[in-house]
Amino acid sequence: MKAGNKVIDVLSKREVEIIKLITQEFSNEDIASHLAISKRTVETHRKNIFKKTKVKSIVGLVMLAIKNKLVS
Repeated sequence: MKAGNKVIDVLSKREVEIIKLITQEFSNEDIASHLAISKRTVETHRKNIFKKTKVKSIVGLVMLAIKNKLVS
């Protein structure tokens, strides 16, 4: 992610939605069921989220979400 870019600017709406569910401790299966998409699609979104944000762990992702006010 380039300096100055906001997370919300580099992530799709669906990716932000998935981050919010991850921070609520939803599993890939739970997310897939909740959003009516396949588990494989959730896994692809997660992979893309990590690549776009350059975070290396779920803890980093949660910290990023809090810092960028995606969750409270």
